[in-house]
Amino acid sequence: MKGILGKKLGMTQVFTPEGNVIPVTVIEAGPNVVLQKKDVESDGYEAVQLGYADKKESRSNKPEQGHAKKANSTPKRYVREIRGVNLADYEVGQVVKADLFETGEFVDVTGVSKGKGFAGVIKRWGQSTGPNSHGSRYHRGPGSMGSIQANRVPKGKKLPGHMGNETVTIQGLEVIRVDAERNVILVKGSIPGPKNGFVRVKETIKK
Repeated sequence: MKGILGKKLGMTQVFTPEGNVIPVTVIEAGPNVVLQKKDVESDGYEAVQLGYADKKESRSNKPEQGHAKKANSTPKRYVREIRGVNLADYEVGQVVKADLFETGEFVDVTGVSKGKGFAGVIKRWGQSTGPNSHGSRYHRGPGSMGSIQANRVPKGKKLPGHMGNETVTIQGLEVIRVDAERNVILVKGSIPGPKNGFVRVKETIKK
């Protein structure tokens, strides 16, 4: 298993030699710094901790600064762990770049979806509206719940509430192109989150 942290730059399209159009998402993958190696003896599991995007020391606390200095680095804005890696391939302070992946590989991309705030059932769950005639008095409501009010609202009931701003993973995205000089990876399709949102790119778990 291998992975890298990055930032979603936006979407564009790539033309194949046959003239087909492939929509792709541009991810600035790295450079990452290995901040820590975790093993079974000290932590109970194996993982490498990566850091991406420099953070001003004035906006970081003393523990963050000390943790980064152990890797001869500066504090990072986005820090995540990658499990299932071969620890022998990593060293603290090592720089990981986009050339970790190759064209044709498949990856899973994890990000935080766009927050939509408080949304009704029409927008949140795609339910149908009521009659739009002026006298109906029912247009975008969640519908009657009189039969369940006496007991409790069952878990999973589709009601208005907070929409978006959740950790979402899109699996099995193909790597269309890797630009090692610019540390850019182009993956087929869309990924969660807004532009400039942080994402984690890992080797797909579904081979």
